[in-house]
Amino acid sequence: MVIAVDFDGTIVEHEYPKIGRPIPFAIETLLQLQQDGHILILWTVRDGSLLQEAVDYCKNKGLHFYAANKNYPEEDSLTASRKLTADLFIDDRNLGGLPDWGVIYHAIKAMERGEVSFENIMMSSGENQRARRRKKNFFIRLGEMFERGNY
Repeated sequence: MVIAVDFDGTIVEHEYPKIGRPIPFAIETLLQLQQDGHILILWTVRDGSLLQEAVDYCKNKGLHFYAANKNYPEEDSLTASRKLTADLFIDDRNLGGLPDWGVIYHAIKAMERGEVSFENIMMSSGENQRARRRKKNFFIRLGEMFERGNY
């Protein structure tokens, strides 16, 4: 799977244009995803020397991206669309914000197993253990009671 990953707020805390503190387990999770055979693209608002700083930061941590702000290293940014053809985007600005990196890893593994619904992915991740234990709405319990014939 081709995975596009944001930098500021996703790999490191937001301190743009400076590089913020590392977000716990971001680099480790991305390294594991690479080891699992995924192709990682750095997808960030950074450009020029700021982009190079981000690439170097990751490289110093052992993380080497296939490409940065491109679909492939040789892509001509002057003629190519900025639209990436990634299968998945990891970004702190997605709906619901950035999940814990453990949740992200387990969600990707769940997708590989074919558990593609958002609910299944989130439940398989362990992040929503609280949601599993939460009491059901009164009307749902009432409907289940009628379905079972316990009235």
